Amino acid sequence: MSLRIAVGADHAGFSLKKAIADHLSLQGHQVTDFGTYSTESADYPDFAHLVAYAVERGESAWGILVCGSANGVAITANKHQGIRAGLAWNPEVAALVRQHNDANVLCLPSRFITLEQALECVDIFLKTTFEGGRHQRRVAKIGC
Repeated sequence: MSLRIAVGADHAGFSLKKAIADHLSLQGHQVTDFGTYSTESADYPDFAHLVAYAVERGESAWGILVCGSANGVAITANKHQGIRAGLAWNPEVAALVRQHNDANVLCLPSRFITLEQALECVDIFLKTTFEGGRHQRRVAKIGC
């Protein structure tokens, strides 16, 4: 099944974001790349907002953001209503942000994860379903 996925990164995450976008495209997904498009210094909020807007508006079903620590993009994306951005550095955490938090944006730390780990996190994130139940009650309390 083809998914619509928005991706974005700052300069620290550029190479990893490009590899992720290529990986997803090869799987047949529709990928919208919101930049950055080089390793030249760039501000992560510029790209995190674009990805979050795309998911928030329903233009993309999922978002993937990459920066050095993933904290900046996660904080930025989570400012948007309806966005639940989760930071993951291994497949187990990537699964949990979907299962327990119903995350719709995955944030990856390019300085602390290998390409192989990142691709595994992306694949796990996209195929894992939200468990609902007691987690639904908690997720419902997130919005302000």
